[in-house]
Amino acid sequence: MTIESLIDTPSELTDATNSQTAIVLMTRIRLARNLAAAPFPGWARPAQREEAYDICRTAVSSVPAMKRSLSAGVTELSDLEKQILVERHLISRELSGAKAGSGVVISANQALSVMINEEDHLRIQVLRAGFQLKKVWNTINDLDSALEEHLDFAFSPSQGYLTACPTNLGTGMRASAMMHLPALVIGGQMEKVVRAVNQLGMVVRGLFGEGSDASSSIFQISNQTTLGESEPEIIKRLGGVLYTIIEHETNARQRLIENDSGKLFDKIGRAYGILQNSHLLNSAESMNLLSLIRLGIDLKVFPEAERPRVDRLFIEAQPGHLQHARKGEFEPGQRDLLRAGLLRSEFAKFAQPDFTAPQTERP
Repeated sequence: MTIESLIDTPSELTDATNSQTAIVLMTRIRLARNLAAAPFPGWARPAQREEAYDICRTAVSSVPAMKRSLSAGVTELSDLEKQILVERHLISRELSGAKAGSGVVISANQALSVMINEEDHLRIQVLRAGFQLKKVWNTINDLDSALEEHLDFAFSPSQGYLTACPTNLGTGMRASAMMHLPALVIGGQMEKVVRAVNQLGMVVRGLFGEGSDASSSIFQISNQTTLGESEPEIIKRLGGVLYTIIEHETNARQRLIENDSGKLFDKIGRAYGILQNSHLLNSAESMNLLSLIRLGIDLKVFPEAERPRVDRLFIEAQPGHLQHARKGEFEPGQRDLLRAGLLRSEFAKFAQPDFTAPQTERP
């Protein structure tokens, strides 16, 4: 598989034709693993990094789940290709800036990816659209077990899997959900939710993880503790927190409808009008406008059939995807023109809003 064919192949995130996800957009689990007989990537000499990379890439590519996968070193990818993979959450920003001796193996359906020589020798990842913690855990557990048949991982009976960062010791697992929480943001309650989540041992980040902002009211909620708990315990605790956040967001939507419907409908209506008529839109503004349209779908202002289009546009309006579609690299101002043109074209075919009977329902 080539990078070009992978980018042009629909995935759950770029062609969610069967998506019925509402508040939880995506579930992801990552495992950090290191080779027992090699220095961690940050300490390794170039030759040692290359050797570890070759060992890991061969092992990952040989696993049945990674049949027909894409295997690419970071030096083999253009800056634009790396940006697209970041936008699809298939590699991290850190890996995109890594040096020789680092790379990634991505499954044909883009649900599985393994980063090699990022912070750790292996960052194993499984992602799925919607709220699918158990399914994602079963998939990544099978992949991890298959890799252990080929690789000797660094492991301590008292500290669990050994990792470059002490915060990942133990299970080495980060389980997360990407959540769309516009009503909590509009209602000014998100800060309170973040504090409560932190007190429960979870962490809240933006759309692209650590250091990113919460564009379009999309947040990643993940476990913070990896030592002293088993993987099923972490998943159960995270699941409980996510259900509580879903309940808070659902209640916040209902309160907005009951107490401030004019403000809410005005935001959704203005977003619809701007997307239909604007000629300049930057990434942040377009994401926020699409977020309001997505909220309108959740509230039945727009038909459910429009959800896949909006979820696809969250990805296609990103800078890398926009440039790939137009076969060129453009300055930010040019991208703003292209993005507005793309969105005008899509929203010219979009359903008219119906503000007569908005409602909330539990996802």
